[in-house]
Amino acid sequence: MTRPARPTDSPYAPAVADRELTAVSADGSRLHVELHGPEGAPAVVLVHGWTCSTLFWAPVIRELLPDHRVVVYDQRGHGRSPAPGPSGYSTTALADDLEAVLAATLSPGERAVVAGHSMGGMTLMAAAGRPFLAERAAAVLLANTGSARLVPEAAVVPLRPGRLRTALQGALLGSTLPLGPVTALSRALLKYGTMGPRASREQSDAVARVVHACPRKVRGLWAKKVLAVLDVHANLARLTVPAAVLTGSADRLTPPVLSQRIVEALPVPAGLTSLPGLGHMTPVEAPDKVAGVIRGLVRDHLTGTAAGEGTLIKEESA
Repeated sequence: MTRPARPTDSPYAPAVADRELTAVSADGSRLHVELHGPEGAPAVVLVHGWTCSTLFWAPVIRELLPDHRVVVYDQRGHGRSPAPGPSGYSTTALADDLEAVLAATLSPGERAVVAGHSMGGMTLMAAAGRPFLAERAAAVLLANTGSARLVPEAAVVPLRPGRLRTALQGALLGSTLPLGPVTALSRALLKYGTMGPRASREQSDAVARVVHACPRKVRGLWAKKVLAVLDVHANLARLTVPAAVLTGSADRLTPPVLSQRIVEALPVPAGLTSLPGLGHMTPVEAPDKVAGVIRGLVRDHLTGTAAGEGTLIKEESA
């Protein structure tokens, strides 16, 4: 399906795809996929996180166009991808879905830079060691994510680390209570938990629209079946492609300590970028910075030749 491009004044408005298609995963789950940008340009695949959708990536897509071909898809149960049955929530399913999307959108022998945010980063870690990832990904970006201990390390509930905070955060994470309409209070609470203090009203509105659209049953099942028990840390040893890591210093959902642990376990680290004062939603809070890291990976590992690629960890600041 092809849609004409249309101008927009807001970077957070939906990006209109040049083409849409459906990818079918190993268990038959159907995934909504969008392609943006010119055929033949370097390919970038963006994988969104929990409670989000392709709409989340709109400002980054705009940063990468027109000199990249950008692929985005709705994780199962999110956006326009139907929810699976109760057994369809797992890290295996996440990896299977990514494999299906890459097979459906990349030409034979074509490689891409694959960037995953939050649960999207967990998708990449879940796929580590699978042949398709080494064959299709020239490099990856793990943004605002963690490989294990998500609930104990999160700092959403303003208490000291310990059993009480962990229990409260677990209950909050797995809640299926309706979020309701976007109001001033709900927007403020969501901003506190997911964004840095400098996030603008337009940015917090954009995040609220996306998160509130996620079905509450889907939100709860992903939380209980995957996020609350996640442990893909051992997979990092099998992530053999160059991997960059990005974090926000004010990220309460996946604090910087989780990113540091990932970097220390990577066989081929390609840099650690820390964005001061930013929260969990860096692709919305600083799309230029996130796109800049992706562009660097394209340049160094997809379209160019980087000397000694991936051998050093370089910290950068916004």
